[in-house]
Amino acid sequence: MTETPVIFERRDFYAVITLNRPDRLNSLNEAMHLALRAALEECEADPDCGAIILTGAGRGFCAGQDLAGRDPTLQGESPDLGSTLQTYYNPLVRKLRAMPKPVICAVNGVAAGAGANIALSCDIVLAAHSAKFIQAFSKIGLIPDAGGTYWLTRHLGEARAKALALTAAPLSAEDAANWGLIWKAVADEQLMAEAVALAEGFANGPTRAYGLTKQAIQAASTNSLEEQLDLERSLQQQCGWSDDYKEGVLAFLEKRPADFRGARKKQ
Repeated sequence: MTETPVIFERRDFYAVITLNRPDRLNSLNEAMHLALRAALEECEADPDCGAIILTGAGRGFCAGQDLAGRDPTLQGESPDLGSTLQTYYNPLVRKLRAMPKPVICAVNGVAAGAGANIALSCDIVLAAHSAKFIQAFSKIGLIPDAGGTYWLTRHLGEARAKALALTAAPLSAEDAANWGLIWKAVADEQLMAEAVALAEGFANGPTRAYGLTKQAIQAASTNSLEEQLDLERSLQQQCGWSDDYKEGVLAFLEKRPADFRGARKKQ
């Protein structure tokens, strides 16, 4: 049995969080939820952490909810799945979206059910060619959750969203990339190298601007144009007051690479 459900590794100015129940395809249980939440909270509070990589151990990313012990015929009553979402999944999705630094998901294998939708909640999704995304909910009489109905419809449109949700058909990494559901499909052996390169770049970039960029883009789907213009004005004002902006302009004028503070502490 795995001793720890989540491996948390600090590296130079970024962190790697690995879901670590490979014998269960990293399916989620209460212990994993709590450990994952704690790791994300630590990353959020750490000024030296400029980016996060989320991945899975073994041959899969995450198979969704661990259904062991959930047989309603044995429990004598049906479980309150709404309570499960309210307590665990919805706060996790909100935490990933509100994280003021980039979250990169390296999908190393199957991402099914809530596992697929947790991946889609991240900012940049890289998937190995062997990976598949499966909205498996209909196979057990459920609807997509953990943001699934939101991500599928927003990125793919209603026709493809309904087809994937109703049929529970696997979507290959290549098709997910071609359809605009994820950023990129890469060779299995290159997955972590690409994720690390992104994380290192973000960790040495204008961290505050990244966080505000996330905020602006995520608001765009519900804002009117007028509201979005006002938001851009307010957020750009904050960026303009930052040391990173001063350094960026100076580097441009001096024709040299910008030396942003990024996640590094000021000496």
